[in-house]
Parts: sequence; structure tokens; C-alpha cells
Amino acid sequence: MKLDANARYTESHEWVRLEGDAMVCGITDHAQEELSDVVYVELPEVGASFNRGDQFGVIESVKAASDLYMPVSGEILAVNQELLNSPELVNKDPYGKGWMIKIKPSNPAEWDSLLTPEEYEKSVTGA
Repeated sequence: MKLDANARYTESHEWVRLEGDAMVCGITDHAQEELSDVVYVELPEVGASFNRGDQFGVIESVKAASDLYMPVSGEILAVNQELLNSPELVNKDPYGKGWMIKIKPSNPAEWDSLLTPEEYEKSVTGA
């Protein structure tokens, strides 16, 4: 299982990384492995606002469909349009080209309550 040392994580397997004043979000390497081959991603409209924990989209694979949840409260600044035609980017590069949304956080302090890479790894492996 790969982790991004610069990211924070949620129990529902989203990652979020600070990039300037924005936060970039996607699903973890562990989540994409569990889902297997991703075939469809539904993402929100730019400008939509969500609270932490709200569903912002759906990801579907050959095995299952899963809801996507906001790691922090905020407004959607951008969505990865490439995923609409190439959802498999989530499998190939979950922390890079497979990013899903960029968020303008409305409460940046929520970052501090997200899991560190070490905490996320323990929650997944039980180690």
C-alpha cells in the first residue's frame, strides 16, 4: 500500500493534500486496490459547497460502487475532467493524475483532525 507522506487521510479512504490555499483530494491507493478496475467517476460541480463528511461523488468499479466523502468543509474549486474519460487514472496514479477535486477549505483547522499517514496505515492494517 502506497501512501503520500504529504497527505492526510480519512477513515473512509480519501486523501487530501495542501497545495497553496487549496486542498487536493482523491481516494487512497488502498481504496483503489480494494475497488479493482475503476470504470466510472461522478464528481460535483465547480462552485458547489459541502460540509466535512458530506457525499461529494461516486466511484464505480467492476466490483462495486462507493460514495466519496468530503475530508474537509469547503467549496469545489476544480474537478479532474480527465477522470470522466479515463477513470482508470485512479488505479494507475491515485495520488497524482487520479486526483478528483480541489477544495477551497472553509475551515482549514479541520486538517488537524485528519489521520496522518501513519495513523491511516494502522487503521487499514490493524498494525
